[in-house]
Amino acid sequence: MSNSISAPISISRIEIYEMTIPLKSPFVISLGPITHAENTIIRIHTHSGIFGTGECSPFPTIHGETQAGNQAVAKALAALWIGKNPLAIEDRMDELERAIAFNACIKSAFDMALYDLKAKYCRMPLYQLLGGSKTKVMETDMTVGLGDPNQMAKEAQTFIEEGFTNIKIKLGGTTAEDVARIKAIRDAIGKEIPLRIDANQAWSVDTAIHTLHALKDFDIEHCEAPIPRWNAHQLPQVRANSPIPIMADEALFDQHDAVRLIQWNAVDYFNIKLSKSGGIRNAIRIAAIAQAAGIHCQVGCFSETRLGISALAHFSLAYANIIHFDMDSPLMLAEDPVVDGISYSQGGKIDISDRPGIGAEIDANYLNHLPKQLIQ
Repeated sequence: MSNSISAPISISRIEIYEMTIPLKSPFVISLGPITHAENTIIRIHTHSGIFGTGECSPFPTIHGETQAGNQAVAKALAALWIGKNPLAIEDRMDELERAIAFNACIKSAFDMALYDLKAKYCRMPLYQLLGGSKTKVMETDMTVGLGDPNQMAKEAQTFIEEGFTNIKIKLGGTTAEDVARIKAIRDAIGKEIPLRIDANQAWSVDTAIHTLHALKDFDIEHCEAPIPRWNAHQLPQVRANSPIPIMADEALFDQHDAVRLIQWNAVDYFNIKLSKSGGIRNAIRIAAIAQAAGIHCQVGCFSETRLGISALAHFSLAYANIIHFDMDSPLMLAEDPVVDGISYSQGGKIDISDRPGIGAEIDANYLNHLPKQLIQ
């Protein structure tokens, strides 16, 4: 038997696709309405025929990236990788970090494609490559958008009737307005199911504390992003004065933020999103830091299709401290261009396949009709 090590595979070309999908109906949060998923697909090909696919979903009001900006940056980043080894994920992603600061969203699509490719090369599903197993039950919540209390109550009731047992509520008005919203929802759905709330940075410190106390008797599981990211150093004050556990979202982009939040004793939970962290590599770092500090995590999304959410599900299976799942974005889209990948069953339960890699692809015919850039 030969002891020689085979030569690594190399990247032959990278395809960059612009994918825009309307939502079934506008989704409103305190930062404004979302009407379309304006995503970018990255496909990395190798000379050996193995390829990997990644997706990112920009959210301008949260991380400052747009689809047009992602397309421009992707072209420059892709040129750095031609002829190089895609299995050396640390080296490849370090190159992107040196090439341009920030831009975590578009970097996450490259990162996801590398992990998909490597898991395919190893002939195993991504969760196995990451050291995980399928022993965890994952059930997504469903999110009620910001609006009139009666409208929000009807939407929550619809989700309950569809079997969902985890409901997330978007807030972000005055204390009186937000209490009216939660009261209307409780009156509609009863008290059996705990609610999760998300202010998307809308409150001041004083309003956050006042509102959280006003909501203490409504069985709220946790509150995401109560105050602006730039004011994250005051999250310890909010947490110390809140009867409801606090979750970091917009205050937590990468592993450096995770360390800072732990040092400040600022929050009870972390919310990890691939398009926010810069991809799976940094998400692993955040989850490990949280695990060491005894912090439980939620995984969340922007407007990814089942491709991006499939990658998120694989990652979630690798960490026992990921216990909450906000993975409902594909259910809000008017189209589903994804072949295979995760599936949703009764109550939002998520099932994942054992196909190599992420196990999901964008339908070839659909992909062929998208605007495309080719770097080779």
